[in-house]
Amino acid sequence: AEFSADMGSPTVKRVEDVTLLRTAQFAEDAGPMAHPVRPDSFIEISNFYTVTVYEKGAEVVRMIHTLLGPERFRAGSDLYFARHDGQAVTCEDFVKAMEDASGVDLSQFRLWYSQAGTPQLSVQGDYDAQAQRYTLSVTQSCPATPGQAEKAPFHIPLKVALLGEAGQLPLQLKGQPQDTETADNTEMVLDVTEAKQQFVFENVIESPVASLLRGFSAPVKLSMNYQRADLLRIMQSDSDGFCRWDASQQLGLAEIRNALAAQAAGEAAEVAQDYLDACQQLLEDAQLDPAMVALMLQLPSEAYLAELISPVDVHAIHQAREALRKGIATALVEPLQAAYRRCASDEAYRPSAEQIARRSLKNAALSYLMYTSHGPEMAREQFETSRNMTDRSAALNAIVNSDMPYKSDALQRFYQDWQHEPLVINQWFQVQAMCRLPGTLERVVELMSHPAYDAANPNKVRALVGAFCGQNAVNFHSEDGAGYAFLADRVIELNQRNPQIASRLLGPLSKWRKYTPEVQQRMRGQLERILAEPELSSDVYEVVSKSLKD
Repeated sequence: AEFSADMGSPTVKRVEDVTLLRTAQFAEDAGPMAHPVRPDSFIEISNFYTVTVYEKGAEVVRMIHTLLGPERFRAGSDLYFARHDGQAVTCEDFVKAMEDASGVDLSQFRLWYSQAGTPQLSVQGDYDAQAQRYTLSVTQSCPATPGQAEKAPFHIPLKVALLGEAGQLPLQLKGQPQDTETADNTEMVLDVTEAKQQFVFENVIESPVASLLRGFSAPVKLSMNYQRADLLRIMQSDSDGFCRWDASQQLGLAEIRNALAAQAAGEAAEVAQDYLDACQQLLEDAQLDPAMVALMLQLPSEAYLAELISPVDVHAIHQAREALRKGIATALVEPLQAAYRRCASDEAYRPSAEQIARRSLKNAALSYLMYTSHGPEMAREQFETSRNMTDRSAALNAIVNSDMPYKSDALQRFYQDWQHEPLVINQWFQVQAMCRLPGTLERVVELMSHPAYDAANPNKVRALVGAFCGQNAVNFHSEDGAGYAFLADRVIELNQRNPQIASRLLGPLSKWRKYTPEVQQRMRGQLERILAEPELSSDVYEVVSKSLKD
């Protein structure tokens, strides 16, 4: 993660990592396969090459860096290598080296390794104008997970700043002397270690907006009593790129909730003008990193929305999100076209951070413009003239998700041009498997007979079956249950041939409890069908049995 950040945009890389955590890892924490970063037991070890062990495990190391600071973390790393180079070592050995080198007690922090689940932080901010005092009241909790009903409080690094009208305010925590020698005294890491805590800041000259969890300083779910104006301020002016993006996501979430309410009432969804104004300001700000603008224009994904809305009505969420995207595209067609033209370039392709950023914004603009009369021809021209895979794949994706008659020709041309490159053909399968339009399941079944598809090749299975079942919610959750039966059939077929792939494909079915009652019944039925199979592998048995366990 750090290497990728150094090679490109640190903020964009951080947002990408957080997106994976919030969609895949938080979902794992909330499901039947929830386990700590260091699992205590297992039936089949191959089932624990997971986003919790890897991605959340990486976040635990990052939190140690945040708590200790770069110099003490480096000293801990040096001591760790000096002690253990060439040895088989444990998480405890790593934390002990950090502790011994820094002098910081990490005994409570070790709970991140042994407790499963995603901690939840609830924060409230209160300002006393007369005393010039701002108080943050923080409550932490963690839901029960299989085998762990009760959780002790975690040690959570909460990085904060306070935003005033003209920028970030200096921080002075009550009971601590203000460090006037520090180059930046406008950002601070708070040690959240109790179920309920208060942090009091003194000499706060105006009512601030709290910028919380800066850089996503801990893998937690955060709720704060923000007003809409607070989120707009963070989105438009915070110095922390993650917080700006997160504010845009919260505002997008509010718009989607409004669209869902309008749908339920049989009314047309309308996009709030202040949100449109904020998006237009992003598109027209030539000083902002284009890759960051592209990320902030993206609405919360359907996978993330499924973590926030209960029970999950997949089709209602999809329709509301699509209506909102169309509303944004219609209202901002000219700024989107201007951004597209500004980011287009005839220069030779380079994998530089600057070019990557421009391509990101150009293709984000194109995805919105596909809802207007301008988009289809722009996508066709980009597909036919682009000289790099990023732009051509983005154009192909836009075309496949449209009703353009050119779709068949584009797919055939792409395949003919790249049939000698297996990894590119995996992308070709994936683009079709993730198509949002009706009839996609039938197309996936048809592609399973394609000469380039090989059910014995795990990458091909992931690209076609995995992409359809795991990333195409609106079609996987078809109302007739055909998507669930399709996945169960594939798991049964792969059970003996490749039980590791079979067990990992089961993720979408394992989350059956999140959905509406009639959907739950259909999904559970397919899990029970798999469980009834004779000679079930230990890999598949572990996931299915835990998924069905009451």
